[in-house]
Amino acid sequence: MTNAATHPLERILAQRIAVLDGAMGTTIRNYGMKEADIRGDRFKNAKKDLLNNGDLFTLTQPNMIGDIHRQFLEVGADILETNTFGATSIVQSEFFVDDPRERGGRKDPEFYQKVIDDKFLGELAWEINEQSARLCREWADRVSNETGRQRFVAGAIGPQTVSLSNSPDADDPGFRVVTFDQVKTAYKQQAKALMAGGAELLLVETIFDSLNAKAALVGIREVFNEAGKELPLMISAAVGRGGETMISGQTVEAFWNAVKHTRPLSVGLNCSLGPDLMYPFLEDMADKANVAISCYPNAGLPNPLSPTGFDLGPADMARYLGEFARAGLINIAGGCCGNTPEHIAAIAKAVEGMAPREIPAMDAAESYARESVSQT
Repeated sequence: MTNAATHPLERILAQRIAVLDGAMGTTIRNYGMKEADIRGDRFKNAKKDLLNNGDLFTLTQPNMIGDIHRQFLEVGADILETNTFGATSIVQSEFFVDDPRERGGRKDPEFYQKVIDDKFLGELAWEINEQSARLCREWADRVSNETGRQRFVAGAIGPQTVSLSNSPDADDPGFRVVTFDQVKTAYKQQAKALMAGGAELLLVETIFDSLNAKAALVGIREVFNEAGKELPLMISAAVGRGGETMISGQTVEAFWNAVKHTRPLSVGLNCSLGPDLMYPFLEDMADKANVAISCYPNAGLPNPLSPTGFDLGPADMARYLGEFARAGLINIAGGCCGNTPEHIAAIAKAVEGMAPREIPAMDAAESYARESVSQT
């Protein structure tokens, strides 16, 4: 089996702070897309509104998505995320399947089993992931060749629109809308398609439910075993004011303990409440984890009066990420919601030349465990 530890990005992270790209959804807003633009001819007869299904733009407006990738690369991004945050059959069902709750029913495991088995949704999810990875790969390779600086493609794997940890029914706390195996199956399909399209990293991100993340990580491990090939994993959680994952309620340290057995290339925080409130939780993560630390916060809190929909501008984000770098907390810096290419340009300039956080060496037991995982 190919060992993820040999990936060239790992060597870069020990030498300098790598830059992750910004928010696809925020940047799409600058193009003024309308409902007709996302539908195109292919989805013109869809029964539900599709404009909030940003992943679908990969299929209907690939030139726009490619242009966004180009912009992030040209301002200094080392790592491009695929436009696949919600590209699973489970999330896509929100846009293409009638909601039983509108007829007095409810979503439950029986409903989601039909979603998992649905041929249209499965093929759609595969196509979005594979094509997005191919588009990312094309632009990363093009700019790498033009600049002589290697760029990397991270397959973005979002948190889903369902929770394995919580019941939506206050009168039935044991009820879950979906099963672990159903979520795992959706994630496996996504991971396979991203790998088929040329992703060289897998990024499990914006984790608000650690059990959902577990389903993703178990599914990814099964995909690696079946393919006989392993990619580096990046893992990133979203935290609340107390530093806990939003729904599952784990602290930063508990979250790290829950995922460290996967021996990821990096672990970190993204989205959440913005960089101004993230510092102590990032510091805790950097203190506990012995892998690279990533940080790509929202540009502050949502603000409908702002051009980007969020409070903080490029100079603000540069100041905060620069502070994190000076404190020796990060190896990867970028931006989540509200961060445009202008934000990423400012962040890249702010961390340029700064020393990355020193990644603690694994002891012998951890090194053996990592090798054992890669051979499982």
